[in-house]
Amino acid sequence: MTERQILTEELLNRIRARAARYDAENAFPHEDLADLQAAGYLTAMVPAELGGAGLSLEEMTREQMRLAGAAPATALAVNMHHVWVGVAKSVHDRGDDSCDFILHEAAAGEIFAFGVSEAGNDLVLFGSVTEARPDGEGGYSFHGLKIFTSLAPVWTRLGTFGEDSTGPDGPLNVWGFLNRDGGGVETVGEWDVMGMRASQSFSTRLDGAHAAADRIVRRIPPGPTTDPFIFGIFANFEILLAAVYTGVAKRAIDVAVATVHKRTSLKNGGAPYANDPDIRWRLADAAIQLDGIYPQIAQAARDVDEQVDRGALWMPQLSAVKSRASEVALDVVTKCVRASGGSSYSNDKELSRLYRDVLAGIFHPSDDESVHGAWANVLLGPVPAAGTD
Repeated sequence: MTERQILTEELLNRIRARAARYDAENAFPHEDLADLQAAGYLTAMVPAELGGAGLSLEEMTREQMRLAGAAPATALAVNMHHVWVGVAKSVHDRGDDSCDFILHEAAAGEIFAFGVSEAGNDLVLFGSVTEARPDGEGGYSFHGLKIFTSLAPVWTRLGTFGEDSTGPDGPLNVWGFLNRDGGGVETVGEWDVMGMRASQSFSTRLDGAHAAADRIVRRIPPGPTTDPFIFGIFANFEILLAAVYTGVAKRAIDVAVATVHKRTSLKNGGAPYANDPDIRWRLADAAIQLDGIYPQIAQAARDVDEQVDRGALWMPQLSAVKSRASEVALDVVTKCVRASGGSSYSNDKELSRLYRDVLAGIFHPSDDESVHGAWANVLLGPVPAAGTD
């Protein structure tokens, strides 16, 4: 199959040229977003019959790798929009039209953000400390604080969830989509972080933000579930994040290769460091590590596209793909910095920025600890509750 691409080299070069400025100014990449919208990138996974490019998740991973190599924070920010479009596509492909409005609204130019994470809440998708209060007509108002809301300055739709504890059927996780102009939404705090600065992932306070009944997509019990909507979030989030950090690592190798060809050694008569056996080994080792990640991302994405049933292993395997990709990316970028020498420690060098950006990967779910916990439960069963055999 011919690989379909939306991002041209000319567009990527323009975006790359702006990345250092956005990072230094701690500013949102408005010009990048405008260029990406004009290119049809935000509708890449919207089906062609609805006005998009109809890219598969597998194709989207390759595009996100390329964008991350140009501007990691821009790629991470738009990643969250792609997650929701990917969720809607995944649910739609499985015969469920409950999220089709996401596809229609994305095609119309709306920008979707991810309002899920909460400080101190390691339940992630399976439980929330945000309140979801029913309005008596099938809709809900949300009250709580969501953190790491990438695209904070520009989103127009926020996918979020909270807990409804008012009904007789016990607490329920309520998932819905808010309009920014509907009120009850406030961007709060500062985004003064080490890396991924241009993502501008501020916190979002919800104080009565309302989602009408036709924008409530799930009311499900807390805890693990096989619901296609939750699976769609997990799959698209983990796989697309893996793609972003893999793209950062690939760029680091490219930069390091160029650097060691230019660096010369007085000890070796002015020969380039590209000839030094230790440097050659280090960069080769980094490339070998990264080479093993590409097929893992591609296979996971293809299996989601083709609706392969991996049973109880799906969630742990998705977590493992993201964890491996982000951990390998961090190690690869570190090796590239070492190979490139002290100049890469300077803030005006791209490798310095890539190193700061790649560190963000360890903070996204699923983290290394939760991945190992999930695999231990699959292999050994859950740890019995205190007082039981």
